[in-house]
Formats: sequence, C-alpha cells, structure tokens
Amino acid sequence: MKQFDLSELALNGLRRGFTTGSCATAAVKAAVIYYYHNIALSTVDITLPDYVHFLTIGIDKVLKLSEDNTIEAQVVKYAGDDPDQTDGASISAIIKPNNSGFNKFFAGSGVGTVTAPGINLPIGEPAINPIPRLMINNAINEVLEGAINPGFDLTIGCVNGETIARKTFNLKLGIVGGISILGTTGIVEPMSLEAYKASIEVYLKVALASALDSCSNNTVAILPGNIGINYAKNILKLNPKQIVHISNFIGFSLDSIERNLNNTTLENLYLLGHPGKIAKILNNNFDTHSAKSPMAMSNLSQMASSVFSDLNISQQIKACPTVEAVCTLLKDYPKASLFWQYIENQIVKKLQIKRVNNFKVKLFDLKGNILGDQNE
Repeated sequence: MKQFDLSELALNGLRRGFTTGSCATAAVKAAVIYYYHNIALSTVDITLPDYVHFLTIGIDKVLKLSEDNTIEAQVVKYAGDDPDQTDGASISAIIKPNNSGFNKFFAGSGVGTVTAPGINLPIGEPAINPIPRLMINNAINEVLEGAINPGFDLTIGCVNGETIARKTFNLKLGIVGGISILGTTGIVEPMSLEAYKASIEVYLKVALASALDSCSNNTVAILPGNIGINYAKNILKLNPKQIVHISNFIGFSLDSIERNLNNTTLENLYLLGHPGKIAKILNNNFDTHSAKSPMAMSNLSQMASSVFSDLNISQQIKACPTVEAVCTLLKDYPKASLFWQYIENQIVKKLQIKRVNNFKVKLFDLKGNILGDQNE
C-alpha cells in the first residue's frame, strides 16, 4: 500500500486536505489502539477507500475518560486550500466496548442526526455517511489483526459542530444538531473556482486526446462526482484518462470540450451522475453549486405528469426534501425507469453539443444504481 502524499499539490496548484470521515477514522483508530495497547499515538495511518493508499493523520489528543474503558481521541480537520466550513474543526471519537460483537455508531455533540429521507441513511441515524463508516470498521479490524471484535459503541462528535452546521445545507436536508461526517475518497480536493476550472480544462484536453487516439473507444465521460464511475469503468470500458470529474461546472466543461475539439469530432460523450445535480440543467442552471442553483424537485415534479397518469405523484415529488428521496419514492413504480429516461432525454435536448456524434445522459441513485433503462 502506498502512502498518500498531501504535500503533493493538485493539478490546479492547490493543497489537498482530508475529510471529516478521515478525521473520525483516525480518531477511532487512535482510541482503539489506546484501549488495547495503552499507547497514545501522535499519528495513525488509515486506509483510504481505494485500498491502494493510506494516509497519515496527526492525533490531537487521546485520553481515558473513566475506569470502564471509555477512550476519547481527537483530530483537527485539515481542508488544504479548499474553502471548507469544517476546516480546523476538532473531530472527536469516544469508544467503549459493548460486547455485542458489532460496532454501533452514535452522534456525539456537534454531529447531526437524520430526520428526513433522501440522504442514503435511515431516519434517526447519526449523520455519518456509509463510506466513513466502512473506513472506521476497517480501521478497527486493522488494530484487531484478526482477533475477534468485542464490538464498540462509537460516538463521533465535533466541537462547535452545531454552529458550523448553520453555515451548511444540513438543516435543509433534514440533518439537525450538527455537521455530517462525509467523504467518498477520504481526501479533500481543492475547489478554488478559477484554479479548479483550469484543472478541469487540463483533464478534458487529456481525455479528448486519449479518446481521439483510440481506435476502438472514441469516448469521454464527464461526472460531477464519483456517482457513475463504475459505469464509466466497467460498462463503457474507459481508461482513467477518458473519465473527468467536473464538480459543479457542467456548462463550463461542455464549452471546454467544444473549444478543444477544434475541427475533430468526438464519437461519444457521456454525462454521468445523480439527478440532484444533473437535473438542474432542466432549469437552465449549468453551474450546479447549491448556492447558485435551486434543488431540482420542481423540474422533476413538473415533468412527472408527462409519464405518470397519477397526478398525485407530482405533488409527492415536489414535497420530497432531496432528489434522492425522489429516487426512493419512485423505485417501486412500474414506470420509474421510463420517467428517468424521459428526464435524461430532456437534459440531452437542453445540451446541444456540436461535433459530438452521440451525447448521452445517464442518471444513478446514491448507491450507483442506474435509474433509467440499463440497456445501451
């Protein structure tokens, strides 16, 4: 396994950081090491979700809270050059053996609780996302080295987290009481606007060159996030150079493709991702940052009547707190796949891409499941 080097700058020249999920994982690992070995480490190594890299994270403090083997560890969040609201926040983990054989997650002070559907966690659960939970469980197993896990109660907190959360969209998403513990890669990629756009342009130039040089797969896929990445790799069979993460800058990225194709033609271009981002295009929002574009529910609600005969579905969609909740709402409807195909086709109509023979939009839920027709 290779160490992830945070001192190596991103292509846009900015410093990377690590996520709240990585902070919580490091804090839990330090606490579990203290529990078993009575050693308060100043750093720990955590395995990143790619299972290729590990990251070394500093531990701010480790201490025993009581005689019943309750241990607390704390990590200070580092976001690099990203304008992250949680930069500098203290993320804590309090662990206590529960002798159930299972690790159980709890929201400590400053970490939110889920109160509404639509974010891939059950109502009532602490706002600790699935990938950070997986990272934490893996970290505990690494300390155990094959020994039987007694099970731990894991309480994840954040100093002043409730105040920090007011600067985020957690309340709108139905997360109350604090921040969310997030991260799909464990690493924070710096998102300075102009520098990040410049890096997207670089990646797109490389992608186009790779695609145009390919005799068998003249294709590029652009993704706002990681959702759809497995489709790009395993179904479209694209190499990493032909897959470009574009964040919120959909309009800029399509313009960049037009600029850099010059007099050549791209055979296939795919826009892959979650409708929470991509469906905003239906309202002519091509920068999908939440501060610059409203949620897509109103567009989805209006277009539901074109597919569903039950007009009540439109009202149900409009009342959903998130677009993921719309995905959950519709998944058992017989015409759900047709609805998402209709949305995909309407987005394609909005995005008239010159010198691209075949432009497709593919939408996925937060688990990566295809929402529309799975056939090419």
